[in-house]
Amino acid sequence: MSYSKEKYIKSIADIRDHFGLKNELEVPKIEKISLNVGIKAVDSDNKFLSYLQNQLSLIAGQKAVLTRATKSIAGFKLREGSAIGCKVTLRKVKMYNFLDKLVYIALPRVRDFRGLKAKNFNQSFHYSFGIKEHSVFPDIDLDDVTKVFGMNVNIAIKAKNKEQAQFLLKKLNFPIK
Repeated sequence: MSYSKEKYIKSIADIRDHFGLKNELEVPKIEKISLNVGIKAVDSDNKFLSYLQNQLSLIAGQKAVLTRATKSIAGFKLREGSAIGCKVTLRKVKMYNFLDKLVYIALPRVRDFRGLKAKNFNQSFHYSFGIKEHSVFPDIDLDDVTKVFGMNVNIAIKAKNKEQAQFLLKKLNFPIK
């Protein structure tokens, strides 16, 4: 079992007491983590797409899926069916393993890292932030990096309000200011 999962199980009672919840099913929890990478239409050659898919699969520990355009937009030089990005959705065991890797290894390796902003919660109390370089993850061999890309990380939290979601992430040692 991953360290974040153990920490969550141990902190259920603290969260329940802090918010006065009567049932353990009311306690906020992380449902899924999704990683998204967008690319320009210029970069959509097959060699770069396979590189992007392999790198994201290494980071997530699960096969990445290419996202394709659903309709053409002339202003963006975009054609229907062309690849516009790559995504991975993590749940359960792989989600907690990625969370350990993110919190304890990758985020401390980010240059000039001072913590994540508390205002990055959306209306559904999900937390989103961006990473500028994918090379901060330990799974990436720095000798094989041909092009550095960034990614968006979305953490879907099932909570009643922002305070519960933020308290949960702080209990899991998430570096929120």
